[in-house]
Amino acid sequence: MRVRELGRFIRDQRGSARLSLRKLSKLAGISNPYLSQIERGLRRPSAEILQAIAKALRISAETLYVKAGILEERPTTADIAGSIRSDASLNAKQKQILLDLYQSFHAEGAKKKAATAKVRKVAAAKKPAARKAKTATTRPATRATSARKTPAKRRTRRSA
Repeated sequence: MRVRELGRFIRDQRGSARLSLRKLSKLAGISNPYLSQIERGLRRPSAEILQAIAKALRISAETLYVKAGILEERPTTADIAGSIRSDASLNAKQKQILLDLYQSFHAEGAKKKAATAKVRKVAAAKKPAARKAKTATTRPATRATSARKTPAKRRTRRSA
């Protein structure tokens, strides 16, 4: 089972749906920590859990099953454009509108993939420098234990 791949995919889908981890866990009916572990690739979810996550994300459960390695990916041999052109119930204008719409979705998907890849590449390039700067400024050389404050004791009133 490809647990890390599955976790990344779920995280990406959650981001696309603009759902927080808490919101998705609530919609799927699973605990927040468990969903977090799935996304980080630490837990192997059951088919039922995958189905609940798919329903909450409004995607196909089969897609998650394939990503998890439960099902084998089906070869996609469907010719959508050919099917539209050969549909006798549509007139020429309707066919052209459907073909234009279908092609625009493909173009939009390609643009999103390219933009996402570019953002990830830039973020990956900046990440090591940010870590070095952060670790150098956040930790003091020595820790003073005397600087800790003790909480004030509460006085209790005794009744006679």
